[in-house]
Amino acid sequence: MARAPALPPFECAYQGKLLAGVDEVGRGPLIGAVVTAAVILNPDRPIAGLADSKKLTEKKRNALYDEILEHATAWCLGRCEAHEIDQINIYQATMIAMERAVAGLGVAPEYVLVDGNKCPKWHWHSEPVVKGDTRVEAISAASIIAKVTRDREMEAMNLKYPGYSLAKHKGYPTPVHLEALFRLGVTPEHRKSFRPVQEAMKQVGFFKAPTAHESENLSYPTDLFENSI
Repeated sequence: MARAPALPPFECAYQGKLLAGVDEVGRGPLIGAVVTAAVILNPDRPIAGLADSKKLTEKKRNALYDEILEHATAWCLGRCEAHEIDQINIYQATMIAMERAVAGLGVAPEYVLVDGNKCPKWHWHSEPVVKGDTRVEAISAASIIAKVTRDREMEAMNLKYPGYSLAKHKGYPTPVHLEALFRLGVTPEHRKSFRPVQEAMKQVGFFKAPTAHESENLSYPTDLFENSI
């Protein structure tokens, strides 16, 4: 099957220096926050190699993360925690997290480009850009900031809740995660409105830390989705 042709570079009517790009990470996972980022790049300090965060190696993402934080005119993270997602649904939580990211910028943007096909209902002049993380550098930068931040949070959570392999699959519903969820139970950080988590709560209940002996003997099946995140 032939691949769909790549979309052309995005041409924005706004040509000023205070253009913010916004992207999110974490709509699909079963655990943790949905994390968004807003970035205003400095045209006088260009950053080479910006691209969709999912298409970069971890090493390259981390290097670009540091460069963006150092060279951007402004950047800010926004988020909605798991309990907020459970209260209002993941779509609304993502919109709120995006608004929080833009509102927190130290420099007010004059225009905002959002990855995807919809913008939140906010007061900033804005427009959505389909596949914007591959077409707009500011959105690419936002995707990198958001992904590195959330990945690191999953690595920290992996230490807090051993046995789920969160550092590997970052909370997505992979076979490894689902197997652990139905064996170990639901942690306080899981999204309890998501169906697999609801089913695990009914069958297993809440997380109990494995004993030292159990931890030493944990084994996992191959993660079929390892390269899809």
